[in-house]
Amino acid sequence: MAKSSRTNTRYFDGVVRPCKTVAILPAGAVITASGQTAASGSAAAAASAPNAPANGVGMTAAEPVRPTSIDLAQYTPHYFNADEWAFIKAATDRLIPADAEGQGALDLNVPVFIDKQMDAGFGHASNWYMSGPFKPDTPSLWGYQNPLKPRDLYRAAIAAINDHCKQTFSGKVFADLAHTEQEQLLTDMEGGKVSSDRAPIKDFFGFLLQNTKEGYLADPIYGGNKDAGSWQMIGFPGARADFLDWVGQNKRYPLPPVSIDSLGPNPSPAPASGASNAQADNVQSGTNPQRNA
Repeated sequence: MAKSSRTNTRYFDGVVRPCKTVAILPAGAVITASGQTAASGSAAAAASAPNAPANGVGMTAAEPVRPTSIDLAQYTPHYFNADEWAFIKAATDRLIPADAEGQGALDLNVPVFIDKQMDAGFGHASNWYMSGPFKPDTPSLWGYQNPLKPRDLYRAAIAAINDHCKQTFSGKVFADLAHTEQEQLLTDMEGGKVSSDRAPIKDFFGFLLQNTKEGYLADPIYGGNKDAGSWQMIGFPGARADFLDWVGQNKRYPLPPVSIDSLGPNPSPAPASGASNAQADNVQSGTNPQRNA
């Protein structure tokens, strides 16, 4: 279960694997008549900088990512009510707690990310197959088997879990429990030991865990990963155009991470309620399990 160790008990996959990148011309590059590219202005200056790679490809310095920072204590959720919001904050804090190795889910505004996703394509299951019949006992290969959209599942499951807590812990709701009690209950939810006629609790836990990890590691433009804290912790460069020259060098990338927010004057956040645009759906939270028709 989620506890204080990031290496063996956290719900946090710290493995970073290199991947292929698409080289995009840096700002200031000039295409010559022969089709060659030449650096100009700040790009040329960066190419001659001491930290330029040996092959001469330059690096353009940039300020650390600074999307609009949200104070979690002052944030008013758009979807969740007060009891649901208290649950989300308590649960995500146990799934990725702060420790000596890095910030936790609350430090990086993971609850804000989840709240925003409830009004986005993920929350509305906008590109999932959501027509019956639903067969909950079928293998996971067949996808999500419940008529409740994720936002509705969150609402029903949280209410059911809080009722379970009141019956089990002398009237206390989940957010009022001790950390050890919360962790044990999350373990039981994951293992299918907590059930309700109102919502499939194990499915809910799967979404909660998925969304917590996404909010911790996603681009800050979506509300979580405040100030790119997780990216800075693992050395991920973010949305920089080209860092292929640093792959395989076994060196920490020397420039701060860059958010999508810095790539244009009017970046678009997660789509609003019921969005159906295919491109927008592709950037919604995680894997959208779609049932086969």
